[in-house]
Amino acid sequence: MTNPEIEVIQALKSIARNEKMKSYIQQSSELYPLLLKAAKRFVTGENSQEGIEVAKKLISTGYFISLEYIGENITDLEECQKAKNEFLNLIEEMGSLSMKETVSLDLSHIGLSVDPDTAYSHLLEIAKEANLHGISLMISMEESAKTNHILDIYRKTAEQCPNVGITIQAHLYRSDNDIQKLIDYPGKIRVVKGAYQESADIAISRSKELNDRYLKLIEQLIEANHSVSIATHDEILIREMEYRQYLNRPDVEIEMLYGIRSDLLSDLKSKGYNCKVYLPYGKEWYLYLCHRIAEYPENLYRAVTDIIHSLERSTHIE
Repeated sequence: MTNPEIEVIQALKSIARNEKMKSYIQQSSELYPLLLKAAKRFVTGENSQEGIEVAKKLISTGYFISLEYIGENITDLEECQKAKNEFLNLIEEMGSLSMKETVSLDLSHIGLSVDPDTAYSHLLEIAKEANLHGISLMISMEESAKTNHILDIYRKTAEQCPNVGITIQAHLYRSDNDIQKLIDYPGKIRVVKGAYQESADIAISRSKELNDRYLKLIEQLIEANHSVSIATHDEILIREMEYRQYLNRPDVEIEMLYGIRSDLLSDLKSKGYNCKVYLPYGKEWYLYLCHRIAEYPENLYRAVTDIIHSLERSTHIE
């Protein structure tokens, strides 16, 4: 990766956390619809109906899905309660459609940034409702400063609800030990490389070392016969795991983000592997869009193309 690419990634991760920038975009009658056009390559829409419609189409063609109402770092208790209720409504709607799939969430969306006990009580309520409908929950991982709280809440919830899984970030040095402590819990473990900007003393940057570490973590889970979600778009890593025959196992799935490497996921599905698509929806797409571009800078070109095409259609430019 070149220095300019690294600078772009760091800049995107920085503005993703800029609340003033987000507020400005959300209130702009010009910027908001343009950037939403770009975001819709990666986000199913702004409401649950749009997410569920995409989910139904994918399920009908043999994919598994994971729906998420996106949002994080919510510091207002009332907004956290609204988010909790949105998840409960989503689960009820999925249940009415016999959609026994997965719902993903960030704990800081439902209370972690207010108080860990609030996040725990909200998660437990959501998990119990999901269990009634045969739906799995997947807790996403966030910045390293939150990791201890997230793992503590996961363990307390998993002791009561076996349908809850947890995400581990391979780039954190601590993840080796964390996985060893989580293996005895029944929930699926999703392994990602890690999208958050962390200091060099606690995390590995994108490199061959990180790829080797990712493979090591997956190997740990495979050897323990633990259910695992391999969440990566890295074709080199995927082909290596295919060569090792990890993907043939019934308790292993490949998970990719909506709008990214659908060609690769389709190829893997054609071989009979368990393939899942992560489907986000909601109005908090700004942060999500920044992360998608930061993780894979080529997505910036696609985003610009989508914006230009939108302008061409709205102004009838030939």
